[in-house]
Amino acid sequence: MAERLDTPLTRRRWLPRINLESEGVGRVAEAIARFSGTPQFLIYLTIFVFAWLGWNTFAPAHLQFDKAELGFTALTLMLSLQASYAAPLILLAQNRQDDRDRVTAEQDRHRAERNLADTEYLTREIAGLRQALGDVATRDFVRSEIRDLLEEIFEHDLARDKLRETQESDEVKEADADQ
Repeated sequence: MAERLDTPLTRRRWLPRINLESEGVGRVAEAIARFSGTPQFLIYLTIFVFAWLGWNTFAPAHLQFDKAELGFTALTLMLSLQASYAAPLILLAQNRQDDRDRVTAEQDRHRAERNLADTEYLTREIAGLRQALGDVATRDFVRSEIRDLLEEIFEHDLARDKLRETQESDEVKEADADQ
């Protein structure tokens, strides 16, 4: 009996406690289920059944342990036992795969949400930059303005040169007329 009432009794176990929900048990079950679905397993099982049938059919009567007259009862029971263990192992493996798929799908969904949020943020930033650039003179805009100013200067210089030539020719004509 415990010395204190708030302390539980400790019992000794003869067998160690096995956690059937552990990852190791699940991995072993998946490995068995995975192997039972392979062609190698089917070949081994076929060889075993043929050996069983051959031994219990052609061996001396005193060495046969599963009589053909009884319909190979022991073989039938063994194959039923194997099938009764294989079905839950396959279901366990499928459940574990479903859990992994669910986690993967959840991670993919979160990743897609993050990508969408990042894309929306970058879109807003690009739109902001475009609006800000609308107020700033770009290199092409400055070049076109300088080109326009240079054309105006050249036109002004040409007009001034023409005016000067006209004035000079008028002066020459007046000088010729005065003479």
